[in-house]
Amino acid sequence: MPLPKSEAPLTPRRVAHLDMDAFYASVELLRYPELKGLPVVIGGSSAAQPSVAPDGTRLYSRVGDYVGRGVVTTATYEARALGVHSAMGMMKAAKLAPEAILLPADFTRYREYSRRFKQAVVEIAPHMEDRGIDEIYLDLSAIPRDSLTLAQKLKQAVREATGLSCSIGIAANKLLAKIASDLDKPDGITLIEKGDLERRIWPLPVGRINGIGPKAQQRLNAMGIATIGELALAPFERLMEQFSERYALWLLDAAHGRDERPVVMESTPKSVSRETTFERDLHVRRDRATLSRVLDALCERVAGDLARKGVAGRTIGVKVRFHDFRTVTRDVTLPNVVSNAAAIRQAAGIGLSRVPMEGRIRLLGVRVGALAVPGASGSCEPNTEALQLDLFSSGAA
Repeated sequence: MPLPKSEAPLTPRRVAHLDMDAFYASVELLRYPELKGLPVVIGGSSAAQPSVAPDGTRLYSRVGDYVGRGVVTTATYEARALGVHSAMGMMKAAKLAPEAILLPADFTRYREYSRRFKQAVVEIAPHMEDRGIDEIYLDLSAIPRDSLTLAQKLKQAVREATGLSCSIGIAANKLLAKIASDLDKPDGITLIEKGDLERRIWPLPVGRINGIGPKAQQRLNAMGIATIGELALAPFERLMEQFSERYALWLLDAAHGRDERPVVMESTPKSVSRETTFERDLHVRRDRATLSRVLDALCERVAGDLARKGVAGRTIGVKVRFHDFRTVTRDVTLPNVVSNAAAIRQAAGIGLSRVPMEGRIRLLGVRVGALAVPGASGSCEPNTEALQLDLFSSGAA
């Protein structure tokens, strides 16, 4: 006989942490496959793009030749084996790995690959918490598949969408899942199940718990507590001698693998925007054709962002920054929500007609606000009158 609804057993929590492997560096290796297996460092404020020799061979800068105060953004596992890590000063990296290849960071490209892998993942596990450009949490509790099969399917989807590998940890909560995802990198799957806490987590250094920083780790080590298992067995009163009551309680909970934080899905954003800063200031009349193409592209990108988020908006805003850094914004509120590029473009044209155009433009941006999930008729028809008011159209004065 089935239990009454109020007494039905709860579905056990099952949380995954998916972490892309050396994400920025791996994206660059797709572009420069000949560098696979070599120590490569990404970063440095003045790092140069690779050049091409007359015979077609790519010529790369070396970390040892770098001059400046930049920092390492990331590095391949081969460079990490030489001691290079993210946030390290480039001059220190140059001493550790002078022959490593140096590449500049390309964040536009990284954001695109981030979008690709997340879009592939949510088609399998829609309950996703976005934690940054290269990592996410997933609540798998309601998906009727075993953890190993799910992890394999997620990894395959990420590889097909991006050509990249990721590592996945699956456990009963976010804290353990994050620790697990790092245990078998790169390209690993780690499942923490009943009985694995003592076997796999407790022997690890206390610093592997997200939330125990270097200073707290030093204080714990000074107390003779080096591993997570030793922390789990530490008396609460002794921890209170070094830490606040709240932090001491959290330390014990974390060491025992207790974490009730939910996987929080992204809330509906308030607005979606795109903007671009020009390499040279553009004249409002002489460069009208270029400005018009840029405005078209911005509206297309905003429309794509709206489609991915499943929302539309009624307020269309434009942002113009002039050569003297004077910034002007104008909003146009429409009677219906819109999400297609043509409607956004025409409303942006109305907004631009209200901006005093003098001199040269340094930055141009488009924003859609007052977002909502649209109904079947959630976009308005293009307004032909708006074209006549578009400063960057061929009919503008």
